[in-house]
Amino acid sequence: MHGDIRDAPAYGISEAARFIRVPRATLAYWTGGPNPLIGTPPSGGGLSFNTLVEAHVLRALRKVHGARMANVRSALLYAEKQLGISRLLLHDELLTNGGELFLEHLDQLINLSRSGQLALRKLLENCLDRVERDEQRLPFRFFPVLPRESANERAISINPRVSFGRPVLAGSGVSTRAVVDRIDAGEEMAEVARDYDLTKIQIQDAVLYEAAA
Repeated sequence: MHGDIRDAPAYGISEAARFIRVPRATLAYWTGGPNPLIGTPPSGGGLSFNTLVEAHVLRALRKVHGARMANVRSALLYAEKQLGISRLLLHDELLTNGGELFLEHLDQLINLSRSGQLALRKLLENCLDRVERDEQRLPFRFFPVLPRESANERAISINPRVSFGRPVLAGSGVSTRAVVDRIDAGEEMAEVARDYDLTKIQIQDAVLYEAAA
């Protein structure tokens, strides 16, 4: 992936944390220090789109039994040594052999109950289903988790080639920030929707996402 836009520095810690809805301190811990849990710090500073995808997957892991990141780190290293897959969280092998090995080792470290194992697998499936891949099976777009109030789970997308990698309303290319800035400036929802050729529901999704981020 050398020279790939997906590995180029594009996001500050605070911005990236807001986009995927994790605390800033959490993301700083995952990506900081001499041995970051995810990502490889790009030259010039900032986080890449690929690191954002890894953090999106880690967010799901963190929700099951509060999986400690030290245990996740050990499991990822184990999978890398056994299968030679670096940055497993970027790859769709997480749902096949690589994922099986990763989950088995994680289970040994934190002693997941049977129901916990099922919950973790389901969360990973749902999380990875939000990641769209190119012909090389590498991520090119993903749909961040939205507030429960949204009826459309894929209302917002992040693509490094659209709007400089900022969240947009899926299928439109209109950034959620641009929509909210106009609403906050006092413009009517109907006027904003008409200008961007969006529906009222799409405007509401942008507002919900930005409010929760």
